[in-house]
Amino acid sequence: MNDTQKMQELDARHVWHPYSATDSNLPVYPVVSAHGVRLKLADGRELLDGMASWWCVIHGYNHPRLNQAITDQLQDMAHVMFGGLTHPKAVALATKLVDITPATLQSVFFSDSGSVSVEVAMKMAIQYWHAKGKPHKQHFASLRHGYHGDTFAAMSVCDPITGMHSLFADSLSQQFFIDAPPAGFDRPCSDADMHSLQQTLQQHGEQIAALILEPVVQGAGGMRFYAPDYLRRARELCNEYHVLLIADEIATGFGRTGKLFACEHADISPDIMCVGKSLTGGYLTLAATLTTSEISHTISNGDPGIFMHGPTFMANPLACAVSLASIELLLETDWQENIQRISRALEQGLAPCRELDTVQQVRILGAIGVVEMKQSVDMKRMVPMFVEAGIWIRPFGKLVYLMPPFVMSDKDIDTLTSAVHSVLQIYSH
Repeated sequence: MNDTQKMQELDARHVWHPYSATDSNLPVYPVVSAHGVRLKLADGRELLDGMASWWCVIHGYNHPRLNQAITDQLQDMAHVMFGGLTHPKAVALATKLVDITPATLQSVFFSDSGSVSVEVAMKMAIQYWHAKGKPHKQHFASLRHGYHGDTFAAMSVCDPITGMHSLFADSLSQQFFIDAPPAGFDRPCSDADMHSLQQTLQQHGEQIAALILEPVVQGAGGMRFYAPDYLRRARELCNEYHVLLIADEIATGFGRTGKLFACEHADISPDIMCVGKSLTGGYLTLAATLTTSEISHTISNGDPGIFMHGPTFMANPLACAVSLASIELLLETDWQENIQRISRALEQGLAPCRELDTVQQVRILGAIGVVEMKQSVDMKRMVPMFVEAGIWIRPFGKLVYLMPPFVMSDKDIDTLTSAVHSVLQIYSH
């Protein structure tokens, strides 16, 4: 037995992978290194990465600038507690996030993951209304087909029917679910489209602390695109019924949809915004929840006079350093033109998939390409087919989707999309 085989055997025996069973027959591929947009497997094969490691490695792997940011920070300190202490990279990163997000967002709370940043946002909303003398505003409104994370409060605002967490339903806080906006980024938004949200806020606004949504793109709940006008009108309804608006930009932030943040498609500012994933360029886990000065000051001046949350690894210096470098690296390029380039390449490359009988729809927005199948895919069959074709894609449900690193060339995107089409052709027969 060679070293790779031994590692795979130990992995199968002891390691529990995300959304998998310990006795799953799904193959797990050992990666020994990654450079640019390619993953090198232990057997020497290279895979073109169409997933950007669950959407976060926007600058590709082993980027010298990001490597250097971590190396430099490591010479000073790898970590220091954030309770009662601070450090330069945390202050610089918070300042940068305030500068690039909607102007009303002025206070930054760091956490360790996107799901926790959602938990933080929900706690902020509840504490805010408690401090305002409205402690009965303890519930949330959320869009159907939404996904906001796997921790308990975050699960409670994920779609209760089509989502991944239905078996926990009896343990979760009961929230108010709104009919999802009609699919289609360019689709006009009618009064009928807003009826479910307006009716819910009108009837239950006194119980609802906030509406939480993923702006313009609903990610893991179905990779659905919807009109920015829905977002604008949702903002107006939240104002009318005194409900906060939480924008979950964990998947959409830092350029993925063609705007730096998806809220910008509607030119609106949320009361609370969650960011994560691409924040560190995929190097380390870090997230942030941003809010307005009015909310942070209200919480700070209410009972108990502090915000009730404090992760051990909050504002880790290594993560803050690489996040700062990643944001600077993105902003100093013509990133908008680059996203348009990727969008054009995805559209051209995935267009032939529309001709396949098993494909329901192909849709593109920014650096997101989605092939929706008519039936749920068989991952045990499809994933190895992609690997044999030299690409890394992990579909789910009916969806075969691409979120490539922003540094992927047109030639590599053509290789990636051609492989997707070829595999789906074979898979369909």
